[in-house]
Amino acid sequence: MEWIDKMNSALDYIEDNLDKEIDYDVVARKACCSSYNFQRVFSFIADVSLGEYIRRRRLTKAALELQNEDSRVVDVALKYGYDSPVSFARAFTNLHGVTPSEGKKEGVNLKSYPRISFKITIKDDW
Repeated sequence: MEWIDKMNSALDYIEDNLDKEIDYDVVARKACCSSYNFQRVFSFIADVSLGEYIRRRRLTKAALELQNEDSRVVDVALKYGYDSPVSFARAFTNLHGVTPSEGKKEGVNLKSYPRISFKITIKDDW
């Protein structure tokens, strides 16, 4: 079970740094493997690439911030690692189906990509 704990430690690092630059080498070190191997294992188990997982988690957090706080779109875009409001709006619209400005409105439903965690369940089918 130590392997599972290390994988979850890597995910904790990702979650704690969604509003900062995420160093894939640090993520991999937390899981005690190389960056290449971590990304391969992650993609195999999660059925999504590490980069895509991080992008979806950032856009989920950005959507929550836009809906629940009085934040400007440009500030949220920069906070979650986008170089411009235009690139943020494009990514936001692709995931959520509405622009960030529309996403700020009350009653708008946005998609949520939940945090994943790893666990092993051993089941006896006798």
